[in-house]
Amino acid sequence: MERLSRNYSLLTDAYELFMSDSYVKSKKGVEGVFDLFYRVVPNGGGYTVMAGLDKVIEYIKNLKFSDEDIEYFRKSGYNFSEEFLNYLKGFKFTGDVYAIPDGTPVFPNEPLITVKAPLIEAQIIETAILSFINGSMEHATGARRIIEATPKNVPVMEFGARRADGSEAAIDSSIYGIMAGCAGTSNVMAAKMYDMKALGTMAHSFVETFDSEYEAFLTFALDHPDNATLLVDTYDTLRSGIPNAIKVFNYMKEHGIRTDKIGIRIDSGDLAYLSKKARAMLDEAGFKQAKICLSNGLTAETIESLITQGACFDSLGVGDNISKPAGRMGAVYKEVAIIEKGKIIPKIKVSNDIIKIVNPDFKDLYRAYDKETGHAICDIMCSRDKEINSREIKIVSLKDFIKSTTISNFELRKLQTPIFLDGNLVYDEPSLLEKKAYCEREMKTLYPEVKRTLNPHAYFVDGTEEYADMKNEMIRKMRG
Repeated sequence: MERLSRNYSLLTDAYELFMSDSYVKSKKGVEGVFDLFYRVVPNGGGYTVMAGLDKVIEYIKNLKFSDEDIEYFRKSGYNFSEEFLNYLKGFKFTGDVYAIPDGTPVFPNEPLITVKAPLIEAQIIETAILSFINGSMEHATGARRIIEATPKNVPVMEFGARRADGSEAAIDSSIYGIMAGCAGTSNVMAAKMYDMKALGTMAHSFVETFDSEYEAFLTFALDHPDNATLLVDTYDTLRSGIPNAIKVFNYMKEHGIRTDKIGIRIDSGDLAYLSKKARAMLDEAGFKQAKICLSNGLTAETIESLITQGACFDSLGVGDNISKPAGRMGAVYKEVAIIEKGKIIPKIKVSNDIIKIVNPDFKDLYRAYDKETGHAICDIMCSRDKEINSREIKIVSLKDFIKSTTISNFELRKLQTPIFLDGNLVYDEPSLLEKKAYCEREMKTLYPEVKRTLNPHAYFVDGTEEYADMKNEMIRKMRG
């Protein structure tokens, strides 16, 4: 199944090509190692959810420059060398890509994707993979925050396509919303891509189209008795909407029409108050089986508030805060090493702003799990293929080298997995529902304090003592 609507080979910034033109002449045979990571969890959260790897895979598989592209470069004043343009004619990604699988909870400053490839290849793919990962992770993380705030027995329907920043974002918010835990989507195109049935109820315009609210409800219910969820807040929820819905449910009952799939949706007003009143009215009328769906700009915070207030609901509809959640990922792509004549040479970007100092070297990333509880303790970086003590490890903060702790009684798991090796795809990508189940399992390994909505506990991403010493020494030398 194709995940990209077009060929994105030219989705690269001009400076990648200018640098690559120079690399053709000066850095033949040199490989670069680049890490894609982010620095701050958006929207005050405690975690993010990895997403977008599926799009990166398809992009790299199909990456090539057509004769039309080469002719465009010649005619548009770039002044690229003929040597570089001839190189682009036969361009194919030949490097390695390692990544954390989609659906994994991830944290600041750790490598989500590592690219090891000839410098030109590593540079040209930068812009595209950043754009794929930034947007995808925003949707997945926004959705998971909603899921974490919602009771486990309450399904969440994603319906944010109309609020998304463009058609691709609309599809992505549906797909990554489901991956992060949503029960389904209202987006028919996204649903068809995965052979699912899209979910939905009705709009206020449907109610307004008929001469009366009752007529609108009755028409819809008779046409869709297996999905008779009626939108009750068009005129007056308590004095008109719910009484008319009950009247329709009674009609269905009296005429032998199934009433096991009936319900109402409330999309405005004081949702806590209205839902409690609605539940009482439906129960009193003998329709305890009628479900209540709430919508209207729901966030993790408002959902938690609804629960605290005793709101009555059986499902939620969430759009804006999955398709366009607050905050942004801000992922970056930085060179951490070059490989020249088979030798790995760590590289570092040093800044007066501590948060912008890069974690250097071609690295391995591990997650340590408590053997007794199964909870994730921390993530640990070390230089590639270095042995790591699996019984007891001293881990050191990579922002403040004075801070350290020793952990024991844990199990280690390497987080990155090979995706491409020597340009060949070696990763067997899971299905969407397999990713959804995986995400659910992985989220359960996080301590509740890391997942809480307000002031979450900071999860530790540290280094081995050896790695921290190496980074500290590199900083000293650069500043000296």
